[in-house]
Amino acid sequence: MYKAIIRPFFFLFDPEKIHHFTFASIRILCKIPGMAFIFRKIYLIEDPKLERKLFGLTFKNPVGLAAGFDKNAVLFNELANFGFGFIEIGTVTPVAQEGNPKKRIFRLLEDNALINRMGFNNGGVLAAVEKLKTNNNKVLIGGNIGKNTTSTPDQYANDYTTCFNALHPYVDYFVVNVSCPNVGSMAKLQDKDFLLDLLSQIQLANSKFDTYKPVLLKIAPDLNHNQLDEIIELIAETKLDGVIASNTSMDRSKLKTSTARLDEIGNGGLSGKPVGDVSTQTIKYLSQKSKKAFPIIGVGGIHSEQDALEKIAAGADLVQIYTGFIYEGPGIIKRINKAILSA
Repeated sequence: MYKAIIRPFFFLFDPEKIHHFTFASIRILCKIPGMAFIFRKIYLIEDPKLERKLFGLTFKNPVGLAAGFDKNAVLFNELANFGFGFIEIGTVTPVAQEGNPKKRIFRLLEDNALINRMGFNNGGVLAAVEKLKTNNNKVLIGGNIGKNTTSTPDQYANDYTTCFNALHPYVDYFVVNVSCPNVGSMAKLQDKDFLLDLLSQIQLANSKFDTYKPVLLKIAPDLNHNQLDEIIELIAETKLDGVIASNTSMDRSKLKTSTARLDEIGNGGLSGKPVGDVSTQTIKYLSQKSKKAFPIIGVGGIHSEQDALEKIAAGADLVQIYTGFIYEGPGIIKRINKAILSA
């Protein structure tokens, strides 16, 4: 039904506008008595065999929603009804920002992909905290944190620790986002020494709380082997809890979409089917080279059960979807979980 009726209707409209329309629709539907129960009955699979225990947390199933979908933590309670094992909110920054000028998200229908240059648009960390206070604990919540676009390098660490400290009581784990290609001045955060200092400061902030919260690093899919080796070293040196592989890509080489259309779209991070292989290769390299030293959450190009199983076979302990959720609909979560049970 989704791909035959709902998606064709949604795809008639601007991606960002239909995103907000969909959020409003889901919120309204879930306020109708019994609808949340119906959604959970349709989409949720509960089976002890799906549980995953990682970095001190128990995930009811290994399929999560990636950051960027519920940036401002406004719909995580309702989205939990679609069967996710965990939901990542954000990326949030210390203060609210508009992000990049619109139009800033584009569908590549031939490629089952998206290009976005949103630019960390969000309402700020304190607004997210207020929303997270309504958490009804249906699902584990991750907090994806970043810096404000106007911040200078000497302010980056403070931006991340500000978000970390504010969110700490309200999320189950953290993701340090230093790999988004749509935010200015992110290149500095790819420098190993700079990143080592940043992550060390975040872990120092973590140590000051009574309860330790797992911290993961989200990396780009376009890193070479030397850069991935540095990531492995960083994880060991800073005692981070894991890696999310991977963010959106800048590579356009394998797209079916015409060069003219891509030139018209301009800059932005690519997500969806075309990044599936490189994401899986990154997972495999990290897993094998580190000798499975840390958990990996696999994300990028998951549009089917087989895509998810390939990520898991490559070394991913959990998987996340984003573009696949948009293209395939909520049924993909249940199909992936059923495939994992059958594997």
